[in-house]
Amino acid sequence: MDMGLKGKTALVCASSKGLGRACALALASEGVNITMLARGREALEESAKEIARLTGVQVNT
Repeated sequence: MDMGLKGKTALVCASSKGLGRACALALASEGVNITMLARGREALEESAKEIARLTGVQVNT
């Protein structure tokens, strides 16, 4: 599905796990660059690295 967001940037809160992570991954899969926020720094960094590896988009924390 093409949401027309490729190349845009999305800010995703609570994105280290659960629904926030799933939203970040879905957006990244559509070519959206992601800025991720979460309380747990370690889990956030792990999720960001994995999403970047899987999708090839820019992921910031």
